[in-house]
Amino acid sequence: MNERIKNKLTLLPDQPGCYLMKDRQGTIIYIGKAKILKNRVRSYFTGSHDTKTERLVSEIVDFEYIVTESNTEALLLEINLIQKNMPKYNIMLKDDKSYPFIKITNEKAPRLMITRKVLKDKAHYFGPYPNVRAANETKRLLDRIYPLRKCKNLPNDVCLYYHMGQCLGPCINPIVEEQYKQVVEEVKRFLNGGYTDVQQQIEAKMNQAAESLNFEQAAEYRDQIEAIQTVMTKQKMTNADFIDRDVFGYAVDKGWMCVQVFFVRQGKLIERRTFDFPFYNEAELDFLTFIAQFYQKTEHFIPNEILIPQSIELEQVKAIVTTKVLQPQRGEKKKLVELANKNAQIYLTEQFDLIERKEERTVGAIEKLGQALGIATPIRIEAFDNSNIMGTNPVSAMVVYIDGKPMKKEYRKFKIQTVNGPDDYASMREVIYRRYSRVIKENLPLPDLILIDGGKGQVNVAQDVLLNQLGLDVPIAGLAKNDKHKTSELLYGDDLSVVPLKRNSPEFFLLQCIQDEVHRFAITFHRATRSKTSFASQLDGISGLGPKRKQRLLKEFRSIKAIKEATLTELQEKGIPQAVAQSIIAHFKETQ
Repeated sequence: MNERIKNKLTLLPDQPGCYLMKDRQGTIIYIGKAKILKNRVRSYFTGSHDTKTERLVSEIVDFEYIVTESNTEALLLEINLIQKNMPKYNIMLKDDKSYPFIKITNEKAPRLMITRKVLKDKAHYFGPYPNVRAANETKRLLDRIYPLRKCKNLPNDVCLYYHMGQCLGPCINPIVEEQYKQVVEEVKRFLNGGYTDVQQQIEAKMNQAAESLNFEQAAEYRDQIEAIQTVMTKQKMTNADFIDRDVFGYAVDKGWMCVQVFFVRQGKLIERRTFDFPFYNEAELDFLTFIAQFYQKTEHFIPNEILIPQSIELEQVKAIVTTKVLQPQRGEKKKLVELANKNAQIYLTEQFDLIERKEERTVGAIEKLGQALGIATPIRIEAFDNSNIMGTNPVSAMVVYIDGKPMKKEYRKFKIQTVNGPDDYASMREVIYRRYSRVIKENLPLPDLILIDGGKGQVNVAQDVLLNQLGLDVPIAGLAKNDKHKTSELLYGDDLSVVPLKRNSPEFFLLQCIQDEVHRFAITFHRATRSKTSFASQLDGISGLGPKRKQRLLKEFRSIKAIKEATLTELQEKGIPQAVAQSIIAHFKETQ
């Protein structure tokens, strides 16, 4: 779990929603839903898991989330997002089948059916439903209320549904298209949100049946009402009007604006995009500029309508886009805009909290480090490390941190020039002198703190060079490692005593980062130097092959093996004269 994830986990809200897990390439690899986002997302990074979940978690480097207003919204949004993005782990961890829809067939005598495929067959589709059970419950309810045919193929005689009043009997009665069209329209109205009117009609029938002491029929109506309340819960994340629309919301804080765009296609929220940027005018004006630029891209789909917040001047938006623009005053559309605004504010708050936590890891860390050492805040830190193997190809490296952050342009490499054999103290003496004599000569900025990767011996050598040879008074501390080669202690003061630091403190974490970075930089430089030396040594003694031609061979062939296998023609094509090329071939034949 990286630091970004650790920080974001602490900022998750206690609200329902969907979360989107991403890998190193930013690809969405898993989408899930949660009743409480904070608890669900955190659970992935704590405790033990089965093998497939461990594999998923190992690939997660970042995540996003979308807050919803209910658990049902989170469920339906999850379905829409999975269908849109097809994350690989949703395919692996979930049933590899699509979600069910209710279909009104395009036939002279239409029927209701459950399907997982949405075809362009002029039929009417409603959904998706979270599972087959929910779809079947809705279909059974509709079958009880509306007399559409139930048979796949028309029989020769009527069935039980006809006698129960649940079918118009197209098998024996003439098909009256207008009659079926009216029933289909009622079913569509029911599924598009008009079920409340149907519920009121059934309640009236139930009351009438009860007054007539027809309790069996009243119970049937009661069951229908309960079924309607159970399966037809209205929610905002899937609108039943099948309209394509873009929903805009925004929030501003500390000179930054976040714009959230919900893409609703065929009535379903299938995607959310987040844009954040500094704004310099009034927020409303910069928001207008954003919308204008957003739809200037020719490849961008123009929906049937755009929903925008109340704070934006409607006529100005209408002047810059070519589609219907609405500022919802009430109802589901207004709640969608409010939800976009809410997610924009949550995003900005999270980003600023992350920045504050990053500041704690950097600026806050150096402030506490300065306090622990009893020095001024070390804005500029320079750290050194030596690297060699049995004294061969000795090198040293320096990294620079400013405000607790690495400044790679100021990193420096040193090839040891005056030391023979494995003498770490002498190497440190040379490097410290070369670095800070140049700082004095070129009037470069002095560090506020020098860190030496090593113990008391290396630190004492560095102090001697600075004070007695260069006359510089710069705080120097040592970074000692344990037997596992991990940062163990910070040594400082006249007696180089251990500075007590909490292992989980930002300042200790910063020291670990610096020590790991200077070690990495030194090791990388040493390996590169040793590789070049090894390459060059095998080419020594070849007539006509000087340093420049050795470098050319290194650049062109990359390895000794490739040079050994090269033909005379291939060597000449790389700019090596014929006589020298012949000498190279003869040299490797002799050494075989």
